[in-house]
Amino acid sequence: SLSETTNIYRHHEINETKSNQSTHPKILQKRGWYEKNYEELKHLNPTMPLLLRCSDNASPAITTELSFTTSHLLTYMLQNNKFQNPDGSPNQLRREAAAKFLGYLSDPDLKREYRLSRWNSPGFDPQRPFLDEEDSDWKTHTQIGGDLKRYVEIQEELESTWEVIKSGPDGEFTKAENGLLMCQRVDLWCAGENEVEAALKHLLNLGRECNDLETDFPEFVTEFYPGVADL
Repeated sequence: SLSETTNIYRHHEINETKSNQSTHPKILQKRGWYEKNYEELKHLNPTMPLLLRCSDNASPAITTELSFTTSHLLTYMLQNNKFQNPDGSPNQLRREAAAKFLGYLSDPDLKREYRLSRWNSPGFDPQRPFLDEEDSDWKTHTQIGGDLKRYVEIQEELESTWEVIKSGPDGEFTKAENGLLMCQRVDLWCAGENEVEAALKHLLNLGRECNDLETDFPEFVTEFYPGVADL
């Protein structure tokens, strides 16, 4: 499908939590800014999960969950030269296929044509589950095949291009997926409150790009400053 999928990038659910109750001074320093600003963070970013890991026996880090799309993944692979031959040189075939697929995803006319052509044969859905098992020759039927000719052309082009993209050696595509997922985490080695704040801002900026974030402003002012005494 031309729809940009996100479910293949969600390997696990990140639960919102505060860290354990370690009392190590460095751990308390990392947790300080986060705890002081937690309420405001959740008001301003209610749909973005944030996990601060700062226990005694784990590397400190702050993590979120970003809704990466197929476009994000392919752009990441192109920008970071992830399409490689066994000798480490760039693989032009897969790079061109990725660029072509990004073109498909950014073409609103093609996406609309693909979506509408799916229903050109009344009473028949070419994306019906188990269709190929029940009727593997449906594309050769005179009526159905004729009605869905354009849909089949687009679908086969997408599938063949996607197969080229994923054909890299040594799990190239899976490694790139994992590499992109690592962008959801910022390590906090020797970090203080300023570094924690900077890491959080970085993740929030990514969240604005990748997630559907809606700011939830508080109904009441949390800090009150008295005015002139006689008013």
